[in-house]
Amino acid sequence: MTEPHAPVVARLSAEFTALSQQLVRVSADLAELDRILTARPAPPRPAPPPVPVPPPYRPPVPAYVPRPAPPPAPARPARERSEGWIGKVLAVAGVAVTLIGVVLLLVLAAQAGILRPEFRVAGGAVLAAALVGAGWRLQSRPGGRVGAIALTATGVAAAYIDVVAVTTIYGWASAVLGLLLASAVGGAGLTLARRWDSQQLGLLVLIPLIVLAPIVADGVTLLLVGFMLALAAASLPVQLGRDWVWLHAARTAAATLPLLVALVARHVDVRDDLWLAGACGIGALLAVAAAVVLLPGSRRPAAIALLTAAGVTPLLCVGLVVDRLVAALMITALSGALLAIVLVGDQLPGVAGIARQVFSALSAVTALIAVTVAFDGQVAAPILLAMAVVVAIAGRRDIVARCAAGLFAAVGALIHFAYVPPATVLSATATVATASASSLVSSLLLGVAATAIAWSWSGEQRAIWAAGAAAVVAYAITSFTVTAGVLIGGEGRGFYAGHMIATIGWIALAAVLLGYAVRLARADRSVPIAGGLGLVGAAVAKLFLFDLGTLDGMFRVVVFIVVGLILLGMGAGYARLLERQDHVTADTH
Repeated sequence: MTEPHAPVVARLSAEFTALSQQLVRVSADLAELDRILTARPAPPRPAPPPVPVPPPYRPPVPAYVPRPAPPPAPARPARERSEGWIGKVLAVAGVAVTLIGVVLLLVLAAQAGILRPEFRVAGGAVLAAALVGAGWRLQSRPGGRVGAIALTATGVAAAYIDVVAVTTIYGWASAVLGLLLASAVGGAGLTLARRWDSQQLGLLVLIPLIVLAPIVADGVTLLLVGFMLALAAASLPVQLGRDWVWLHAARTAAATLPLLVALVARHVDVRDDLWLAGACGIGALLAVAAAVVLLPGSRRPAAIALLTAAGVTPLLCVGLVVDRLVAALMITALSGALLAIVLVGDQLPGVAGIARQVFSALSAVTALIAVTVAFDGQVAAPILLAMAVVVAIAGRRDIVARCAAGLFAAVGALIHFAYVPPATVLSATATVATASASSLVSSLLLGVAATAIAWSWSGEQRAIWAAGAAAVVAYAITSFTVTAGVLIGGEGRGFYAGHMIATIGWIALAAVLLGYAVRLARADRSVPIAGGLGLVGAAVAKLFLFDLGTLDGMFRVVVFIVVGLILLGMGAGYARLLERQDHVTADTH
């Protein structure tokens, strides 16, 4: 049996032999070239005999040997389950239990008279200092980060609760001094969280205080609200340069939840509280300022913007505890501030994009609440409809502005329908009960708002909005003419005259739309043509289904003759105008 390496050796030997013969031929050619190029003639040298060239070596084809299967891949070692979460859970539980013990020391011991107040407060302070010191020492040791965070958070929270108890329970410190001490304690603890780059430390300080501070203060009082606002303000500088969204959520909750609870409590007690309203304003100011400061360094702007919306919620509910005028002014100021941020969003880093859209929507909702708080329905409806017209025209290139215009128009229309339901235009008696100048203005603005909103959209959306706008405009014309007729001519002739003018108005508006359509390019005519034909159909249906049986005397005659003449004019003139316009368009091309 031939060894496996024998064919390889034989093939290499043949290739080296062929290579040496090729070198011999190259050497001979170079010598001949040198003889030709030399100046001296040299006797001709006999050409060397040709060197026989052996045929090329063809190695024998080896028999097929099956390739051995690759060895199986070694099994991956099972990943060891991390048990670090056990230490974290135990640390969090230790924080909760220890702080509950501090609360029991300060509250229940005081109720039972177990220790003198000086010993209770001093014991809480000594425990807080010892915990912070132990955490500081444990931080520098290997593997001691989790325990250090838990100990330090417990100590800072215990010190804060101690300050709250000194101010609210024992009254040893004034409110101003207590707030300053609380701000210093909370700021020191959160500064330590920033130094250690630990969001968990900040969370373990804030979250227990949100739950336990009301227990120590014996309820959500105005002073407790001040403590929580001070804590929220002290935690803001800690977040600069850190993308700590969860800490921002905790500080927002620390300021917002006590305010909401206090608002509900004051409203139930039927008490006005300007101080609480001022606290709501401070909370909203902190929320907006925090958003502007933190957005440039955050990779989650949507979360920051939504938390800002949550932070201003107490101010939107401030009408529960103050006069409606004061509440409306405060909410309007908030809406103006948010709108200013939206308008200069391109110059503010981090505000552009999704955060700007959230602020724009929040500004619209805030403005809506301000109007509904400040005015009754008969005044609020025309104001909201006018706002819809302005926003639809000014913000036609922005999707949020168009949606805000639709929101204003929808709420304004609902309020208008509440005072002037659609059924009132069918009965003269019902119209008399609801007729007023406000109804006239609302009817007029309702049609204008529907037209402006439909015009602000483009493409296929415009056709959909235009169909709805045509129906709204038809109702607005009817409501306006019938209400005006009843106010001027009474529930007899005035009611009939209003419906007659409404039907003529429908058909006249259809003629205007069709006339506008012929002046557009062929591709852009579908929307106005559809609206015009829809109004024609609605006018003819109203003519036969309502006017024929309801109108009396000359009103019925006049409406049929006028509508018929307008239809004749439309039929005769539309084709002529359309052909002329098409010829003009063809000549220009």
